[in-house]
Amino acid sequence: MRSLAIDLLRELTRHGPQPLGALAAACAATRGRTESCLARLAATGLLQPARGGLQLAAPFDFLSAERIRAALGVPELEVDVLDACPSTNSALMEGSDAGPKLLLTEEQTAGRGRRGRRWICCVGSGLTYSVRCRLHRSAREIQGLSLAVGVAVARTLRALGAAETELKWPNDLLVGGAKLGGILVETRVQSEAVTAVVGVGLNCRASAGLEARLKRRVAALEDFVRPLPSRNALAAHLVADIWRALQTFDAEGLAPFRGEWEAMHAYAGQRVRVRLADGRVLAGVADGLCEDGGLRLRTRSGVRAVKTGRVVFSRAA
Repeated sequence: MRSLAIDLLRELTRHGPQPLGALAAACAATRGRTESCLARLAATGLLQPARGGLQLAAPFDFLSAERIRAALGVPELEVDVLDACPSTNSALMEGSDAGPKLLLTEEQTAGRGRRGRRWICCVGSGLTYSVRCRLHRSAREIQGLSLAVGVAVARTLRALGAAETELKWPNDLLVGGAKLGGILVETRVQSEAVTAVVGVGLNCRASAGLEARLKRRVAALEDFVRPLPSRNALAAHLVADIWRALQTFDAEGLAPFRGEWEAMHAYAGQRVRVRLADGRVLAGVADGLCEDGGLRLRTRSGVRAVKTGRVVFSRAA
């Protein structure tokens, strides 16, 4: 799948500033579509005015399968980079192939989170990727996988300098209450094994207008990690730690991650409201994790274990 944004960035990288008509012709696009795409890229800070047209504000950090593969050090993991795709998770879930693979995309046109919610990431401002592996655990045991992956990602980001990275049950990464990233785990049962696809979206650089568009606070890694590594180096570091976490989870389940997750829980000991899968709202004090990864709440009627849902409100107890 082509990405006009990436085509334009490549053309500007190779040949420098060009007038609108020349860029449109080089990318086989209409002038109107090219102008609209250039405006979006300029709004994110990737382009700036120059004599003769627009130019890159700074060299663009293109993703490279070769660089990521070399830095990753996991020879059994196939690595592929696309210019664009609807969803990296969907791409790895489709078809009969279940081999270990890492898929990254420069532009995700239909990114999604849990329960079909949209994941929006502007071109060049973040990392969007999915890892596929086979796990020899039951579908019930897989429920805690997103928590284990969350620990691995948060651990890596803290080591890089984002020391205040926290986890929101069941699949968000926060800094100071603002969303830094998210995790989406999908599974497919095949014979005696489960094919798991772990999708990660991470905000690397701030995108103008994104908070207003999403109507919530958004964090960017560049505000906490200086200098910010290239996206290739960052992807390799994150995926290497995720891969190790997947192997540990397959061998030992959630237990090795549970204490660390609770230590990084953004709402530990706070009063929270959780919207359940059926739409009902349950209120209580967040009191750690159940053995299977459910959120434990102390409510007026006793301790409740929440298996699925999302935290919609929190405050100090």
